[in-house]
This record gives sequence, C-alpha cells and structure tokens, in this order.
Amino acid sequence: MMLAAELALAKVDVAVVERRPDHVLVGSRAGGFHSRTIEVLDQRGVADRFLAKGQVAQVATFATTVLDMSDFPTRHPYSLGIWQNQIERIMAVWISELPVRIYYRCEVTGFAQDDTGVDVQLSDGQLLRARYLVGCDGGRSVIRQTAGIEFPGWDPTKSNLIAEGEVTEKPDLGTRHDALGVHAIGRLEYEIRDGEVVYMDEGPVRVMVTEQQLGHSSEPTLADLSEALITVYGTDFGIHSPTWISRFTDMTRQAASYRAGRVLLAGDSAHVHYPAGGQGLSLGVQDAVNLGWKLAQVVSGTSPESLLDTYHDERHPVAARALRHTMAQTALQRQDERTRALVDVVSELASMDEPRKRLAGIISGLDIHYDLGEGHPLLGRRMPDLDLVTADGPLRVFELLHGAKPVLLNLGEPGGFDITPWAERVQLIDAEYAGPWELPVLGAVTAPTAVLIRPDGYVAWVADQTHLGLAEALTTWFGAPTPRCV
Repeated sequence: MMLAAELALAKVDVAVVERRPDHVLVGSRAGGFHSRTIEVLDQRGVADRFLAKGQVAQVATFATTVLDMSDFPTRHPYSLGIWQNQIERIMAVWISELPVRIYYRCEVTGFAQDDTGVDVQLSDGQLLRARYLVGCDGGRSVIRQTAGIEFPGWDPTKSNLIAEGEVTEKPDLGTRHDALGVHAIGRLEYEIRDGEVVYMDEGPVRVMVTEQQLGHSSEPTLADLSEALITVYGTDFGIHSPTWISRFTDMTRQAASYRAGRVLLAGDSAHVHYPAGGQGLSLGVQDAVNLGWKLAQVVSGTSPESLLDTYHDERHPVAARALRHTMAQTALQRQDERTRALVDVVSELASMDEPRKRLAGIISGLDIHYDLGEGHPLLGRRMPDLDLVTADGPLRVFELLHGAKPVLLNLGEPGGFDITPWAERVQLIDAEYAGPWELPVLGAVTAPTAVLIRPDGYVAWVADQTHLGLAEALTTWFGAPTPRCV
C-alpha cells in the first residue's frame, strides 16, 4: 500500500492486487515502526494518523538489551507500538483518498514480460497489462519465483507459534527465556509507561511460544498451540477460541536481485528474517519509498530505465545489514551458559555511549547511508527535519516533501540558483536556518549552503562554494534538462 501511495502521489496509474476481500486483517501480526519509518510517514504528512493509534517508547532493542534513543536528533526519537491490523486500516484509508485501484479477492498466478510491459494473470481469470510489476506478495512470493530470482540465505533453526485467543486462567504475562528460546504472553490492550509495557487486566491475549521441534509442515492448530504452551509453562491457561494461529521460523533469506527486467521486489518478497528487533515492517515501507519515485519517473519518461538499478544498489545493502543483525540477535536469545556470557558482554558494551548510538542507529534506520560518492557527511543520508524560515513563513523540511517531489533547498543568498530546465520537476526553496546541524550517530556536521533532497528524503547533492555538480546531480536523479526556449 505504501508503494501504491507513492506512485499515486507521483500521478502514476497504479493498481493493487489483494487476495483478501478487504484490508481488514484478522489478528495483530507485526507490531510497530521504528524512528526512520515514522519520519518517512511524516514526510508524507500522515505520521499523526499512526501516532494517534499507537504507543511510543523512546527505546530500541538489540536482543535482550534496551537502548535508550531519547537523545537522538529527530522529532521522533522513539519506536511506535502499533499492531499491523491497525497499520493496514490506516493505510487503506489513506490510499482511498488517492487514485489507486484495488482488485480484491485476487492473486497473481503468473505473468509474462516483454520489451514494453508485463501481462499479469489473476486468479479470477482477468489479464492485466502493466508497464511494470512489483512483487509485494511475501516470503513465498509467486512473483519472485516466476521471475526466476534466486532467494539465497540460511535455513531455519527454530520454529515459533504466534496466536491470539481467549484464556480461562490468568496468564503468565511478559517474556520468558529458557533452553528452547523466547516465549511471550501479553494482552492485546496495553500501554507503554516509562518505556515499559503495561498490560490491561482483561481481554484477549497474544501468545508467542517457541516450539520444541522444528520441521512442522502442516498448518498449526489449537492442539499444537496448547501442547507448546504446556511444554513451556506447564499449562495452556485454558486457551480457546483463537482468532488466528500462525507459525514462523528464523529462516533468513534475501533476493539475489531486486529487479528482473520489468519485475521488481519489495518487502518480504525481497527479504525474510526472524522478527527480533522488529525491523520487518520498517524495511518494507522504506523499500517502497525508495522505489516509488524512481519507478514513477521511469514510467513518465522523465528518467531512463537505468534509474531502477539504483533501487537494488541502495536497498539491498540496507536489508543485508538488517538480516545480519537479526541473526545476531536471534543467536543471543539462546540460553546456554556460553551465550548468556556473550549477552552480558554485549549488554555491557551497549551501555557505553558510542555502541549504544551505533546499534540504535542501525535498528531505528536513522543511520542509513546510501553510497552516492565522496563529499559532505549529509550526502546519501536522510535530511534532518529543520525548522526553516521562508518568505511564506515558517516551514519544516518534511512539509516540503508531502507531495513526494524533490527539493533544492537554498540556505544561502536568495536567488542564487537557476534550475529553469528542471523547474517543473524540482521545487526551489529559498530559506534561512540558524540552528545546529546534527546527524544521528555522526553528531555535529558543517552547515551546508544548499542541499538537493530526493522525494524519499535523502540528500543527493550538497553545495560547495562553487555549486559544482548540481546539474549532474539533477540530471542523474531527475532526468535530462528541458531545452530552453530561445
């Protein structure tokens, strides 16, 4: 849905194929966003919709270590606890306000691509013709498999059941670690107070329990859940009437390529991992925001097709690093004596300021750095949401990005830039800013006199005294200049 919103904002005709009858998700599934993803939603002017329904906590977690990030230089120095079914409802309302077509009760069963587009076969017999096809169909992606994209990685070593249901006995709320792994029981209704989860006294429960054996191939049942709970807790707490039960493992895989011709991948179709650290939803949303404006420019003819290659070049390393850290966190959850000693060492190191900031920067996504070459520390990093003074009054940087359009922000002498050949594509904003420049993890940086900000909020060019390289950056990211009329 995030990708559909990005394309619609760029005035590209977009359709979503959704196998469910609507966007009402049964069960809570994943549970939140990290700081950079909240910033991304803020860039589009919709962050408040999610913040109103979630719970904020100024922490990130690495395995069992809690990392305070309240001192991070961002308007959102926190994670947001919000269940996936709430996230999808809010997203569905947002895209209903945009020109997005949705084909409900359909799945992609196959496709064939040629030099000009993709013929997409749907499960209800319809055949759609599209310029490009993006697979957002999960870890078992039919689109990825049909495209012939390899999915290398690591096989599972453990299996978990996750479910929601009612109980007749008072459950043992909270998280438990033992030789099998991590287990948790919580009420669906909760609050976060001083960084701690406080559950309500009544209501349905959400259960996550590590299974004793790996290798189940059938769909999980209430009997499986009861057996797993008894193994760990000595009772199943009288669990009954489950709204859903699911199984997941620590299998970790990443697509070898995020693009095969006119077919691209995003989210779980491109990468799967154990949910330690809670980075899955955030990775997918940020995939969509990186890809959306690039795909829109290629479809509109503004940029050459080669721009799509930068999607893989930028997002593949980000996910690869997240997968490595997820595997590390999974390993630290083991409860043998040697692992506990390692956890103690990691926790001790993470209590120090520099390691804390580095780990929290990785988990939150605030330290993402796309390799755009040598230059100012801002280059390739997310633009801070500064409080600007403009001729039209005060503005935040993120407000300039609500329409998903790039910005050349001039902080020097007004009128110092002429970007007439790109004027219809790039906003030119003259502004003043007198405050500090501070980046997460890196700290204070030299104030630039101008920056070119991509629609995804990352800096594509930083001015030096001569403004060298601006035309090249504009051409690289936003297409060739429009010829001037004589």
